[in-house]
Amino acid sequence: MTIPAPLARARTLLATTAAAAATKASQITGRGAGGMIGGLVAMAIDPTIMQQLGGSRPVALVTGTNGKSTTTRMLVGALRTKYKVATNDGGDNMDAGIISALLKGKDATHVVLECDELHVPAVAKRLKPQVLVLLNLTRDQLDRVGEINKIERTLRQAVADNPQMTVIANCDDVHVTSVAFDAPNVVWVSAGAGWTGDSVSCPRTGGHVVREGDDWYAVKPLEDGREFRRPTPQWTITKDGIEHEGLHPLDLKLPGNANRGNATQAIAAATVMGVDLEAAKQATEQVDNVAGRYSTISFEGRDVHMILAKNPAGWQEALSMLDRTADGLVIAVNGQVADGEDLSWLWDVSFEDFENSFVHASGERGTDLAVRLTYASIEHDLVADPVEAIRACPKGRIEVLANYTAFRDLKKAIS
Repeated sequence: MTIPAPLARARTLLATTAAAAATKASQITGRGAGGMIGGLVAMAIDPTIMQQLGGSRPVALVTGTNGKSTTTRMLVGALRTKYKVATNDGGDNMDAGIISALLKGKDATHVVLECDELHVPAVAKRLKPQVLVLLNLTRDQLDRVGEINKIERTLRQAVADNPQMTVIANCDDVHVTSVAFDAPNVVWVSAGAGWTGDSVSCPRTGGHVVREGDDWYAVKPLEDGREFRRPTPQWTITKDGIEHEGLHPLDLKLPGNANRGNATQAIAAATVMGVDLEAAKQATEQVDNVAGRYSTISFEGRDVHMILAKNPAGWQEALSMLDRTADGLVIAVNGQVADGEDLSWLWDVSFEDFENSFVHASGERGTDLAVRLTYASIEHDLVADPVEAIRACPKGRIEVLANYTAFRDLKKAIS
């Protein structure tokens, strides 16, 4: 049954008013920033609230296993050189968090949203995005989201259902390429693929994938006879900078090759949305931390450098960012719902690279980590409380690598 327009408008007004009150109450009582509760309340009152708030504004969605928050922050910075932008900068990337971001940014001209991979279809259906940024797809939280091929199929259908989107796709990632392979509007970016352990076969045919330098191809053709091979990129990140109609040097404040790839995709997306390349590049270069990630916190005579990692691909990249000359190293691991309760991925991370280092294993699942370090022949101890693990380090520079809830709780405890 279609609801009369006046009643629909009244329902939307009630939903936004109640959401604002719930958000304020959450903040006043110290229960949180209200990034979820406002959206939950609004959605319960008006199930159409997301599309009502989205309106006809240009929307960009950013998704992938790793790098969503960082790339979103970079893209927001680039677009803000020209537009007023609404975004979910707290990282709440499911329906409720997205609705809260739209409520907060009702006056913005453009919208940039980090979006959980499995929520992309529903969000895209409601907001009809102009741009979808596809970063990477690797194994993550098998107990919640399942195997990568399931996610690939879900996103591929979302791309097929939204031909209006320009897809900014990482052609170095086999699964991302499969998602975007038939998109009518696609911009291919060579953003790198540091982790290839989950892409040894074609997600469409199951045929083996062969890698030759930067190139890759599936030995088995697709059902229609086409070759499934790495597309030719229009944008490429190199050690010297971004190659796109010339070379553009890139000097990021954030560490790691993965962030250089994230920046390249953010800049490509910004240009599609009407921002000058040089202005977009300069904006991404100013991003120095994302919700405390990569930040350094002073704590009891120690400079604690915080790095977040959540799955094998993210951990492998994070390991390359650690300062091995630091005065102490803490690795903290929890296994809560937000982390994924299945920590079998610990055995896929090359902790063997910590040879000649001493690690303080910590967190609610610190024992699991300690067992893994034992098999890797890495010298370590077990200090369950991450704060106490930091205190067990000498004063000076301390490197801390933690998964999601361990990072969140430790940052709150020492800030």
